[in-house]
Amino acid sequence: MSDAVSDQLAEQVAQRRTFAIISHPDAGKTTLTEKLLLFAGAIQIAGSVKARKATRHATSDWMEIEKQRGISVASSVMQMDYRHHVINLLDTPGHQDFSEDTYRVLTAVDSALMVIDAANGVETQTLRLLEVCRSRNTPILTFINKMDREVRPPLELVDEIERVLGMAVVPFSWPIGMGKTFRGVYDLIEDRTRVFRAGADCVGGDEEVIEGLNNPLLDERFGEDIVHARNDIELVRGATPEFSREAFLTGKQTPVFFGSAINNFGVREVLDALVDLAPQPQPRVALQGPVQPEDPKFTGVVFKIQANMDPAHRDRIVFVRVCSGRFERGMRLRIQRSGKEIRPNSVVSFLSQRRELLDEAYGGDIIGIPSHGGIQLGDTLTETADPLQFTGLPFFAPEIFRAIEVVNPLKTKQLRTGLVQLGEEGAIQVFRPLHSSTLLLGAVGILQFDVAAHRLQHEYNVEARVISSPYACARWVTADDEAELNRFLDANQSRIAQDAADAWTILTPTPYEMKVVQDMWPKIHFHAQREHAGLSLDKAA
Repeated sequence: MSDAVSDQLAEQVAQRRTFAIISHPDAGKTTLTEKLLLFAGAIQIAGSVKARKATRHATSDWMEIEKQRGISVASSVMQMDYRHHVINLLDTPGHQDFSEDTYRVLTAVDSALMVIDAANGVETQTLRLLEVCRSRNTPILTFINKMDREVRPPLELVDEIERVLGMAVVPFSWPIGMGKTFRGVYDLIEDRTRVFRAGADCVGGDEEVIEGLNNPLLDERFGEDIVHARNDIELVRGATPEFSREAFLTGKQTPVFFGSAINNFGVREVLDALVDLAPQPQPRVALQGPVQPEDPKFTGVVFKIQANMDPAHRDRIVFVRVCSGRFERGMRLRIQRSGKEIRPNSVVSFLSQRRELLDEAYGGDIIGIPSHGGIQLGDTLTETADPLQFTGLPFFAPEIFRAIEVVNPLKTKQLRTGLVQLGEEGAIQVFRPLHSSTLLLGAVGILQFDVAAHRLQHEYNVEARVISSPYACARWVTADDEAELNRFLDANQSRIAQDAADAWTILTPTPYEMKVVQDMWPKIHFHAQREHAGLSLDKAA
């Protein structure tokens, strides 16, 4: 590779930022996503989840059930340009019943933006998602939202983030007043105050700025509120550490911003921080060793599959994180698992459901490849035949099971087609028992069954009944000795099934019975998690 090509690759990678937005439900994550797109100029008007009875909906909530319920149940991918950078933004479901999708998305990003409701502080799902980020040392920026509502004191919120999340907090801005007396935020870095005006069009720069913290104009305008803010800021400056880029990049320190996404307030500061602070695309872990984004040959990993983003075409889009090299439309790609070659000519970039054909992409970008099957979650795509397998894409053993029956027997084929595609997506886990033709659904949250039934009816025209199942526990099974595995499968045929990736699974009515089976077969490995193609994350139940 020539120096000029190498320099171009490095320059393109340096311009990329790929991050996910995470939060507890109702913290304002999807609203903030909309406003980030608005400030970057990617959309002209922001839809609102709150206005779902009207004709507008959040850009990132494209699925019909999301529009009906006003929640995010699938991750959305959006790409935008801002300040000469290409920003890949992934909006994740906040609801814990769809946490698997979120976990997989977090493997495809280089940083995360954590949204916290200023009235509720750190909530359960926020903590759960943060633990996933911490396990991967993912850098995290924090946006404390809804400061125009009745909220908790900012010092209390900062203390809770440090105490509960175990991270050092470095405020980059500080609120003046809160709730009905919310006046604005003081920028600790730039030493100026941005004045809050509800509903002001700050996108075009229509905001008032007052320079300096001790400016007499602040006392005239805000009275006691600015006095309290100055006291808080003095405490904060004395008690919090200086910002360390190294500590931030290793997930030990989080910059914190205050604002109100619904009112466009504090959004631009977050967008600027993503460009200035968030890391460029990082190396990705593979069995053969780390892959650098500046490596010349194209590699990518499939972290998400979504069926029927365009119901009129019954299509299926494979979401690929570009890990290295340069992607060009029409180039030959090898699916490492199967050895099959594909030559995608209609590869797209995203603004949620809206798509644009793209000609090229670089490390850190998220691209969509239309597919008719043959590609699975976790698949590695490469430009060459050299063996490579990226790792880290998790699948979790389901905790709830249901059987599914078609109402009209003539629709049995459509039911199987729909469930196969939903299983390939990872939206729900689908198991094929060896001893029965009735398919089983497995999920980590009960709401996943409602979504599966809704999508079967509206996307595949199949009305199905979700009925009870005798099973309550599942483990993937492997063995070092293939003959021993075959003996185990033969001896337990009545409770053996295969999932969407054809991985062998044993199902039992209770965890106790699973423990009995484990004790009886000490040479069999029982996995509560698995990776793509049966690569295990653990060997413990």
